[in-house]
Amino acid sequence: MRTKSVIVLPYDSNWRNEFEKIKLYLERALGNTILGIEHVGSTSIEGLAAKPIIDLDVIIESYNNFEDVKSRLEGLGYSYEGDLGIKDRQAFKYDEKQKTEFLTHHLYVCPKYSEELKRHLTFRNYMRAHKEDVDKYGEVKLQAAKMFPTDIDSYLEYKSPCIIEIYKKIGLEK
Repeated sequence: MRTKSVIVLPYDSNWRNEFEKIKLYLERALGNTILGIEHVGSTSIEGLAAKPIIDLDVIIESYNNFEDVKSRLEGLGYSYEGDLGIKDRQAFKYDEKQKTEFLTHHLYVCPKYSEELKRHLTFRNYMRAHKEDVDKYGEVKLQAAKMFPTDIDSYLEYKSPCIIEIYKKIGLEK
């Protein structure tokens, strides 16, 4: 699902509740086929300005049961998009008109050994413990959204140096 306009809002404590609603819905359908569901991305970091889109990583043991998980997600109305160029992170999209009870969200399925999953969790956990970086990154995001309200690529490019700086602090530089 490609973002058409860039809207960044101050942190909203309701994002945690929105994640929990989606998580419960998914857990009911996926049952013991998964290890867990993590709230990742900017909405998972208290105090951080973000696009109001919940990012979820559904964690599986390995690809041995991926087809079962994929089938169950398809039964809920999600469509498989492949890895979108990121190893060990399988993306799913949905028709927002069909899931109006949930805040917009991005859903990924990752095996527990996924480097992308590790990156998401390491970044989230670091940011949750470092308010000064949350404040700095939030300001960069708000500024980027004002400068590039209809250009997601320029928005991403503008905030990239700030992300790289944080990645270097926590050993995630690519």
